[in-house]
Amino acid sequence: MSKLMVSVSGVRGIVGEGLTPKGVMNFAQAFGDFVKSGKVVVGRDTRVTGDMMKNAVSAGLLAMGCDILDIGICPTPTTQLAVENLKADGGIMITASHNPIMWNGLKLIGSDGLFLDAQQGEEVLRLAQQESFALVSWDKIGVAVHYSKAVEEHLEAILALDYIDVTQIHARTFRVVLDCVCGAGSVMLPELLHRIGCEIIPINCEPSGRFPRDPEPVPENLTELCDVVKKEGADLGLAVDPDSDRLALVSEKGEPLGEERTLALAVKFILTKKSGPVAINASTSRATEDVARAAGSKVFRTKVGEINVAKKMREIGAVIGGEGNGGVILPDIHLGRDAPAGIALTLQHLAEFGGTLSELNSTLPHYVITKDKVALGNIDPQAALAKIQKKYAHENLDLTDGVKIVRGHSWVHIRPSNTEPIIRVIAEAPTEAEANNLCAEIKGNF
Repeated sequence: MSKLMVSVSGVRGIVGEGLTPKGVMNFAQAFGDFVKSGKVVVGRDTRVTGDMMKNAVSAGLLAMGCDILDIGICPTPTTQLAVENLKADGGIMITASHNPIMWNGLKLIGSDGLFLDAQQGEEVLRLAQQESFALVSWDKIGVAVHYSKAVEEHLEAILALDYIDVTQIHARTFRVVLDCVCGAGSVMLPELLHRIGCEIIPINCEPSGRFPRDPEPVPENLTELCDVVKKEGADLGLAVDPDSDRLALVSEKGEPLGEERTLALAVKFILTKKSGPVAINASTSRATEDVARAAGSKVFRTKVGEINVAKKMREIGAVIGGEGNGGVILPDIHLGRDAPAGIALTLQHLAEFGGTLSELNSTLPHYVITKDKVALGNIDPQAALAKIQKKYAHENLDLTDGVKIVRGHSWVHIRPSNTEPIIRVIAEAPTEAEANNLCAEIKGNF
């Protein structure tokens, strides 16, 4: 397990190295023990190792007496919603999210459709490490059945939202370039766009799992999408990661807005429809916070990690929330990052606004975020954070998650990653130069 990334984001590793069939089955057995041999929804993204992973997960769950509802290839939010809809005891989404093609992993979902929190995750890890499972006898082995309606039910939930006016969106006949990175969005997003009347120009929309680019939907990985938007004279471009919980936008000019703007625009739109608090993580842009405060909403910040934001949203009754990596959480559907829902909100927002995406983007406060990282190597992350905290003790520090140094109109956040063996260094300032300098200043301490 030493080569695995185990955190509130689940379990991830490189297949054949840290992540093996035996290890996957072991975690599945531990999860089966955790849910008391209950009913478990299993979904997966398109990764080429997905079948191997699913077979190992299925063997582990069935051996513990769990019944499996196999919903096939689908987005992570679809799996979360299916756990709720089917009143299952839990769920497993087989994915490594934005990690490269050689990675895979398990996202573990509780009976409420939320990812396991830190305490629950630690319990599953403890069970996995003990490896002392009470396997059931041959006549009590679980049963696996295929459930084919999960994607359709997710689509219907989005289109049934009171503030999504399909007729109004249809009237704009948006030309949309869609990049699904050959991931799970390929089985859902073209249909969503079709139903709301968009003209779709698909790229990388075959569910092959052969990612044609680095799968994280950050600007440097979206050059093809930007080029096609300009070439085709499209109204916008949409990009998701392999499990379709993160959404990035490209303007009609072929310019990537950056994932932070996805959430800021969604928050701005929802707060025109209803009032209430907003929850975001500690690394999310000030733009989202400014937009929410301008609408009279109180903003709550949490540790990074979808479950941390989702739990806070449930606690405060938030009307919207999410993470600045393009992860929109819309509680009217479920408490999980949901790129398909984010797409619907974006198109409805554009339809009501009447202008272009770049014009809509210009209505948001302007900040620049620089996201950098330091490879762990021999670095002790906690010792490194303690050193930075001591050095900057005289400044305004937010210790919600790692160390965040807050200065006037800028900030820099330093924290160990939940998903990769790195320390993340994220800075935000009014200009790119200021943000870059903040990152460089901090990296000089390692």
